[in-house]
Amino acid sequence: MKILVLGAGAWGTALAIGASQNPRGHQVSLWSRKPEHQRRLQSQRENQRYLPGFALPSALSVLQCDAQALQAQLTEQDLVIVATPMAGLRGVLRDLAQLSVPLAWLCKGFELAQSDAAPGLMGHEIQALVAPHMQAGVLSGPSFAQEVARGQPTALVAASAHAAVREALVAAFHSPLLRVYASDDVVGVEVGGAVKNVLAIATGLCDGLNLGLNARAALITRGLTEMTRLGMALGARAETFMGLSGLGDLVLTATGDLSRNRRVGLALAQGKTLAKAVEELGHVAEGVYSARTVVQRAHSLGLEMPIAQAVVDLLDGRLRPEQAVAALMGRGPGQEL
Repeated sequence: MKILVLGAGAWGTALAIGASQNPRGHQVSLWSRKPEHQRRLQSQRENQRYLPGFALPSALSVLQCDAQALQAQLTEQDLVIVATPMAGLRGVLRDLAQLSVPLAWLCKGFELAQSDAAPGLMGHEIQALVAPHMQAGVLSGPSFAQEVARGQPTALVAASAHAAVREALVAAFHSPLLRVYASDDVVGVEVGGAVKNVLAIATGLCDGLNLGLNARAALITRGLTEMTRLGMALGARAETFMGLSGLGDLVLTATGDLSRNRRVGLALAQGKTLAKAVEELGHVAEGVYSARTVVQRAHSLGLEMPIAQAVVDLLDGRLRPEQAVAALMGRGPGQEL
């Protein structure tokens, strides 16, 4: 199977490493849009910028070409993986709109909203607008790039309305150490992947303020309720949120020390500015990028998401960390739904 990974960040590189070591003997290529990054990947055989400490297997090819020359490579593939941040997905899908082979993206989140009247979209919504004839989907689930690159056991979800895309993703990545489950609930899988990043910022804040394990458990559980409520309003199935892309990814991102979004919350709890917290990461934290859009989508549907709203108020500087906690704990009593 020929697989092309577009985007050589941490997660794209980790999946390319895993696929190139698959017992099925895939031909895997990795491409970065920056020529200098391409040269360093090839010469160093390591992604020292985004995934240091993990050698690129000899079976993994690094493509050294510009975007125009890349077009000739696309039609030769059996599967194309887009490993850009959410901010870059629209442009890539637009450029590949006529692609005839299965494609899947890895980013999790909502596109930045342009205005209150035009809320940001999830990946499948962007694809429906700019590349409606494409057979596409998303690969998601609880996964840290370092652990996948290290070959530690991981389980993911391949979600698409197209059986051919689900089957291609399973064939590409399923192995003794990386299990891939198929789903046709694209909405549920994408909502889970988007909202858990926002909730991880809240949980990092909770832990950074030393509020205790009781508070953390309550926050994760009520956050799962917010996630499920939004997803079902958008057409997802409730059971998806009890699976890998819902509860699984939420628990990992909210509690794992490798989580970028959790680390943002921890930094804010220490009194650091948002700009400083993001700068220290050196990577994209999608929860910062999409938090406002998550709340906007909820409001457009008449839904309340108090935890996500508190995160937005914190990120926008309207609340200090202690005030965000007080706002949540000061809400009136209600039924657990």
